[in-house]
This record gives sequence, C-alpha cells and structure tokens, in this order.
Amino acid sequence: MAFFKALGDFLWGGPLLALFLVVGLWYSLGSGFFQIFGLPTWWSATVGSLFRRKQDKKEPRGVTQLQALSTALAATIGTGSIAGVATAIAYGGPGAVFWMWMSALLGMMTGCGEKILAVRHREKDPGGRWRGGPMQYMEKGLRLPGLAKIFALFCVAETLAGGNLAQANSIATALSAAGGVNPVAVGVVLAVLTFLVLAGGIKRIGKLCELLVPAMALLFVGGGLAVIAANWRAVPGAFQQIISYAFAPRAAAGGYAMGTALRYGVARGVFTNEAGVGMSAIAHACADVDEPAEQGMWGIFEVFFATMVICTVTALVILTSGVYDPVRMLPLAEGNAVPQALLGAPLTVAGFATLFGEAGEWIVSVSLILFAFTSLIGSGYYGRRGVETLTSARWAQWAYQLAFPAFIILGAVGDVTAVWQLVDAFNGLLAAVNLPALLLLSPEALHLLRTWLAGRKKRGDYSAGALCP
Repeated sequence: MAFFKALGDFLWGGPLLALFLVVGLWYSLGSGFFQIFGLPTWWSATVGSLFRRKQDKKEPRGVTQLQALSTALAATIGTGSIAGVATAIAYGGPGAVFWMWMSALLGMMTGCGEKILAVRHREKDPGGRWRGGPMQYMEKGLRLPGLAKIFALFCVAETLAGGNLAQANSIATALSAAGGVNPVAVGVVLAVLTFLVLAGGIKRIGKLCELLVPAMALLFVGGGLAVIAANWRAVPGAFQQIISYAFAPRAAAGGYAMGTALRYGVARGVFTNEAGVGMSAIAHACADVDEPAEQGMWGIFEVFFATMVICTVTALVILTSGVYDPVRMLPLAEGNAVPQALLGAPLTVAGFATLFGEAGEWIVSVSLILFAFTSLIGSGYYGRRGVETLTSARWAQWAYQLAFPAFIILGAVGDVTAVWQLVDAFNGLLAAVNLPALLLLSPEALHLLRTWLAGRKKRGDYSAGALCP
C-alpha cells in the first residue's frame, strides 16, 4: 500500500486541493455566489418541491428527482460522514472541520455545475432509460471520448475501493465492536444483499434509497443532536478549536499544522459530498426532469446536506463529548500509531456512548450500516456505468457484477488504514480528470443556469436570485 499512500499524498499535496477550490470559486463567482444569495431559489426547488403536489401523471422516463438525490446521497454520505470525519479529525485536527466547511461552501456550486452538465448531455440507454454523467459530458460536451474512458476506468477502480472496501470495512468494524459479529459473516451477507439490489437496476436502487436515506439521516442526526445538546456548554469551545486549529502554526501547543488540517479537511470533505469528483452526477442524470439547471439545485442541496449537516453533527459529537483530545492525539497521528479505538467509526461510537451508553453504540452502528449499505448500492451502479463506457461486452458487465460483491468480503476483513489510502488515491485521480472538464464546460453550465433563472423571473418567481452579468 506504500504506492497508494505516496500517490494519495502527491495528489492531495497542494495542486489538487487548489484546483478544487479554484473550480468552486470560479463557479461561485460566475453565478454571483448563488449558493448563498440564491438560497430561497434552490431551497424552494428542492425541499420546497417535496410539499407541492405533482399534476403530471405521465409515465416517468427515469427515476424521480428525490430518488436521484437519495441515490446520490446514498453513495456520497456513506461512511465518510461517520468514519471519514473521525479519521480527518484524528489525523488533521479539529481545524480539518473548518476546511470541510469551506470545501463544501464552494463545492455547492461545483456540484450544481456537474448536475447541470450531466442532464444536458445525457442519453437514452437501449432500454429507453436516461443515463449520463462525466463520461457523457466529456465525450459530447468536450468531444474527448478518450478522456471519458479514462474517467470511467478510474470510476470502476474507485467504486471497488472507496465505494466498496471502505464501506464494507466500516460496517464490519462497527458490528464487531458493538456485537462481536464475525467480519467474514458480515461481508458475505452484505455481498449477497448488494448483488440482489444491483440486479434490479436504477429503478430498484432509487426506490430503496428513497426509503432508507431519510430514515438513516433522521436516526443519526437526531441522536447526534441529543449528544450535542447534552454537552451544550462545550459547543463554543468546539467551534473555537475548529477555527483556531484551522490556521494554527506548526509551533502551536499540541498544534496540527494548517497544511495538515487543509489536506485532511478538503480530502474528507470531498469524499463526503463528491463535489468535483463527478460520480454523483451519474445518479442525477437519471432524474425525470426537463431543465438541466433545475437538477442543479439538487446538486447544491446534496453538498449542503452531506457535509454542512451530517458531517457537522459528527464533528460536534466528537469534539463536545470529551472522547477526543488534540494534544494527546497529535503525537499518535504523527507516528501513525493512532489506536483503532480512536480512529474512524469507533471514535464516533465513543462520542454517542457518552450519552446513550451501549444504546449509543447501536445508534451509530445501525446508522453506519444503513449509510454504508446504501453507499455500496450507489457505488455499484456507478461502477457498472463505468464498465458500460469502457466496453459494451456483456461478459465485462457480469465480471464487474461478480467482482463487486467479492470486494465487499475483502473489505470486511481488511485494514482500515490501508483502505482509506486507496480512497484518497482514486478520488484524487477522478478529480484530476473531472475538474479541468468542469472548468472548460463552465460557460455552458452557467449559461443554462442563467437562462433557467431568467425564465423563473419572467414567470413571476422573484426568488430566483441574482447572477453576475
């Protein structure tokens, strides 16, 4: 794993972090920071639309917008929101949370652009269902089919690593810690269930995710807010740690370097919301929607919910419950000697247990299982779409559908540190291909957004928000 660790460190060592922030800033400036000043619009078009009765009874050409969002959230929030945040704090310090927030704030517009382009350049599959994503907008928008295949290859690799090994590993770790369940048994059961769901295609995936994602979010967020409320006196101190450690010089007492906080914060933030990585756009491209920019609103909400809500709850549980001490953790992180009890999901479990005891372990464990299981399903669909881009051969499709469950079993018994090194490496490779494409296609994405907003204003909806000319 030394190669993947070196590759991940190189990719996230500076240029790629800067590119994430540059692309997010470019889209933010080009839209007049629409994610902030257009909040009434994107909130009304997403959450608000759930309370409006649909009049159109025609047969949908794809999944509903909520199902597309649920599938994307299923594959993004995953264990990154529980294990990933805890790992970022352990290795990057409390300041990593601040850089998660900053990457998410800019990433909201990156996600918006991805979803706009995914719907704009999507196509029909042989069965008449919508399909799309970065592979399509690279091939059709940029007219670079070779680049689309490179992205597809990295997509397949990432879904077998970050979208598979990391999720299965976190589920097995949580169940082993909470109930002593054999990791091999966990892996086998997960593999069978995932195979059966993926065999049903995007419609079955969307329906299952639409059912599970709201339930798992309510369980985890509700329990987390209870822990934070019980430790409300520590909340101001937690925010003070987040801000101070985000800019701490190397010589600060117990201080994580600012560069370390930035590296882990942005890397884990990207893993939790995928803004700039591009894979969640594959799910959004399947939505039954006519206007590309309308689906872009769901892209903004996706990043907001995955990072600003879920990850913040996780971070505050860890920082307010007393289970984490940055002064004691720093030398362990520098020596790569952080014990398993203070790394990943077990650290989050410990925070919940301070209020709920053994029940807290099960709250996190059940949430983690649901998060990771839905993430496995979403990632499996993304990987299959990557294979379809690489080749139309049926044997390749079946080979992937058999390999994916096999990797679940491997992930369940693997080493968590090695798994997260693979996650960083493959997410970095995907982003290195997708981010330049988003920059080159930004005029088209921003034009579609402006046109859609102008149409809303013409119809008398003055909550559309203003864009820079």
